[in-house]
Amino acid sequence: MAEIKVPELAETITEGTIAQWLKKPGDHVQKGEFIVELETDKVNVEIISEHEGVLTDLLAQEGDIVKVGETIATVGDQGGGQASETAGSTQADSEQTQKEMASPQTETKSASEKGGDNGRIIASPAARKLAREKGIDLSSVPTPDPLGRLRKQDVSTYNPEKQQENQPEKSASSSQKTPETPAGKQSQVSESGKPVERIKMSRRRQTIANRLVEVQQNAAMLTTFNEVDMSAVMDLRKKWKDKFYEDNDVRLGFMSFFTKAAVAALKKNPFLNAEIQDGEIVLKKFYDIGIAVSAAEGLVVPVVRDADRKNFAEIERDINGLAEKAKTNKLALNDLQGGTFTITNGGVFGSLMSTPILNGPQVGILGMHTIQLRPVAIDKERMENRPMMYIALSYDHRIVDGKEAVTFLKTIKDLIEDPESLLLQG
Repeated sequence: MAEIKVPELAETITEGTIAQWLKKPGDHVQKGEFIVELETDKVNVEIISEHEGVLTDLLAQEGDIVKVGETIATVGDQGGGQASETAGSTQADSEQTQKEMASPQTETKSASEKGGDNGRIIASPAARKLAREKGIDLSSVPTPDPLGRLRKQDVSTYNPEKQQENQPEKSASSSQKTPETPAGKQSQVSESGKPVERIKMSRRRQTIANRLVEVQQNAAMLTTFNEVDMSAVMDLRKKWKDKFYEDNDVRLGFMSFFTKAAVAALKKNPFLNAEIQDGEIVLKKFYDIGIAVSAAEGLVVPVVRDADRKNFAEIERDINGLAEKAKTNKLALNDLQGGTFTITNGGVFGSLMSTPILNGPQVGILGMHTIQLRPVAIDKERMENRPMMYIALSYDHRIVDGKEAVTFLKTIKDLIEDPESLLLQG
């Protein structure tokens, strides 16, 4: 009998929540095969089995909090006891599956008709994620898998209207069945008698909430503002975008300009590239810039490593790659750790102005906002409509003074308004 334990994940992560079992008792597992999805404070991690055999017991259920090193399942040898009996059952299931697959009369069934023994729908993490994004009830999705296992392609090709047309008539009692409430949601009535819905907070959302409150309680956070004329950057991008894409196979966006400008500004104002540890100020001589990305489970901040050593194309490529990994829930813990400064762009959602909250233990965060045409005084007699962006710097006043914060933001403004000068920055 072998034990499946929660492995060491990262220095700062000591526990997680069982998000989904990918195998059920009686299933045969291969060495190195994923058996459970664990939700941590930062990312979801799929845990593998270090042993081959039959999954005999689940010692933790979905939603349970488990700690690093804790045994969460056992894998038995196929040769003895309960494992042997289970293996025989599994073999019989396999033979039945082969018969069903060989038969031309095999019908496509929905996951609700072919679920596990406890009625739980068997679906891959990618299928569940896509279903959440599309608002699809997994129990109504048909699948050609004889065991009712749903894959991502089943969800992506699911057409509710077409499925309803092909669905045979059901009895009155069946058609009047109340749809099940999605997991984590409870429809209730408030004290006033009005309908409300309670949604269980995910572990990651709770962690985000706790850390934001912690930062506001422990840091002396202030925010300073400025505005940037984006005309020069927009003209430069328009002039070189085709050539840039042709040479680098990546599009030239705004984020690379602001990342390069932030690195230059941090070099001039080093206390913004620091943190407080045990009463000491730790000045960091490297520039790992966190780029805030909105994901399905909440905001994440993957890190562009050594941004000071990378050119525009390398930075754009890194940002695009990290954003794609965030959308597909493929970020690794290493992608999220060790940032020295953060940039967040609320402008992609239309934010005109905001006060970004520090990403502790960092002491500075730059906020970008939407670009908006506004009248700008060119001189005493002329006014022009210019594409303007408000920028904000939130900082920890315990180690960063107002002069440094204002100087930092003014440096960003000067470099963005004269983007060719960024080429001279090391």
